[in-house]
Amino acid sequence: MTSIAHRPIDELGGPTSVLVRQRTDHVELDHLIRAAHESHGVERQKTVNRLCRLVFPHAFAGESVLWPVIRRVVPDGEAQTLEIEREHQQINELFTELERTEPDSIAYDDLFAQITDLLRQDVRDEEDSLFPELRDALDDRDLRRLGWVWLAVRRTAPTRPHPVVARRPPGNALAALPLTVIDRSRDGLDQLALRAPSRLAARASAGLASLAGGIERIGVLRVGERPDTHITDTHSADAD
Repeated sequence: MTSIAHRPIDELGGPTSVLVRQRTDHVELDHLIRAAHESHGVERQKTVNRLCRLVFPHAFAGESVLWPVIRRVVPDGEAQTLEIEREHQQINELFTELERTEPDSIAYDDLFAQITDLLRQDVRDEEDSLFPELRDALDDRDLRRLGWVWLAVRRTAPTRPHPVVARRPPGNALAALPLTVIDRSRDGLDQLALRAPSRLAARASAGLASLAGGIERIGVLRVGERPDTHITDTHSADAD
C-alpha cells in the first residue's frame, strides 16, 4: 500500500480532500518542530505555542470527524484508530507536563524530544497505513466532503492538551465548546505575556487553566472513551 506522503494531489481527491488537508498540516508540523528545536527562550516558546495551536485542533478534528468514518469503512479501522488515539493520549499527557516545566531546562528538552518522536510516529502511522486505506474506501467526492467538515471542526477546536477528556465522541464533542473558548482566551493572554511580560496576564491564564481542568473532569466528557486508550506503551501493548 502506497503512502500518501508524496502522491499527487489529484490522486488524493483534489486540494480540498481531507487527505490533502491532513498532509498540509503534517508538513507545517515538521517545520514547527524543526524551528522549536533550533530556537531558545521567548522565540522557542512562541514556536511551541504555535505548535500547540496546530497539533490539538488537528488531532481533535481527526478524532471527531475522520476516525468514526474510518471505523465504518476500513476493515481494521478500529485497531488502527485506537493505536493513534493512544499516541494522541500520550502527546496530551506529555504536553500537559511540558506546560508545568521550566523552559530551556534539561527536563523541558527531554519532554519535548519525547513529544516530537511521538508526533512523527503519528504522522507515519496515518500517512503510510491509515490514510491509504481510507483513500481506497472512499471516492473523491466523499473525501472532499470530509475535508470541508474536518476544516470546520479544526477551526473551532480546543488548542491545548486535555488528557482527561475522551478521545472519541460524544465526550470530546461535548467538551469542545467550553474548552475551545478557554483555550483560545489563554492563547491571547499568553501571546500578550510573551510580547510584554505581565503578571496579570499570567495569572488570568493560570486561572483559566484551572477552570479547564475542572471542566475536563465532568463525567459526561469521558463518554465514548475506550479504556485501553490510556495504555502508555502502545507498541508493546499491541505485542502482548
